[in-house]
Amino acid sequence: MIVTVTLNPALQVRYDADELELGTVNRVARVRHEASGRGLAVARLLQTFGHNVVAAGLAGGSSGELIRAELARSGVPTQFTRIGAESRRALRIADTASGQVTTLAEPGPYITTEELGRLAADYRALLDGADAVVLCGSLPAGLPPETYGSLTSYAGRAGVPVILNAGGTELQEAATRGPALVIPDDIPRGDSMAQADPMPSADTMAKTLLAGGTSAVVLQAGRGVRAVTGEGEWHAEAGSAGPADGCVLGGDEVARAGRRDALVAGFVPGIALGWSWPDMLRHAVALAESVTPAGEADLGTYEKLLPRVRVAGPR
Repeated sequence: MIVTVTLNPALQVRYDADELELGTVNRVARVRHEASGRGLAVARLLQTFGHNVVAAGLAGGSSGELIRAELARSGVPTQFTRIGAESRRALRIADTASGQVTTLAEPGPYITTEELGRLAADYRALLDGADAVVLCGSLPAGLPPETYGSLTSYAGRAGVPVILNAGGTELQEAATRGPALVIPDDIPRGDSMAQADPMPSADTMAKTLLAGGTSAVVLQAGRGVRAVTGEGEWHAEAGSAGPADGCVLGGDEVARAGRRDALVAGFVPGIALGWSWPDMLRHAVALAESVTPAGEADLGTYEKLLPRVRVAGPR
């Protein structure tokens, strides 16, 4: 079983209007509800590939119930810790005439100390029988920055590998607790094997994370991604089959988010099952390249891309 943890999920409410005009009443042609959050996106992608997955984290109020219900319809089991506050919502208004989408995002709920304690207990129970844990996404108000660090430590003591996708202080706190793989939030560029100009900050980040206890780090590098481990480095790219802008994590903000989540999901089965780095990189890059604008896996495109992913290394 793979456990994905989303501590600040959102209920995404999308309104499709024929034409949006400010300051007046607008008729909505279609309304859609979807559970959103990085861990939830990862869970959906893993479920698409037939992996046994459970979505955990924090959810509360009517929004939390709708998040659970929407995931159940998608075939993703949930074991959220209930909170007293309402889970946040994100209202997306699409103007179908212009194609523009406006998003109004609510702040996350405040999490109490008592709720954090229940989350820790529920999480430790889930570790029994887990093959891997995925920690990603933002922290809601009230949670200390070392929250991911504590969850990583619990998993380490249970012998469960952790895949961490975070940034800032949350990343720094958790990276010293021995995660199996870290994918920094911004996935900085920089690699002497790539055609892009190298950025020392990427090399410095990788070396710092590895020295602090992380087993492996994935960074964006030119057209592809770079995996840095204590045993060597690998570079993978999809070549001519990649996106139009020639970058695995390129495109607009929505496309980048979808590819980032797919890249994270792509490494999970390999970490859980002990795949080789070339196999992990091929799967992750092909999956990141094949997701649709809606963040769903296009299995036909994935199968075509998989043999085209080029992997170089170790070096």
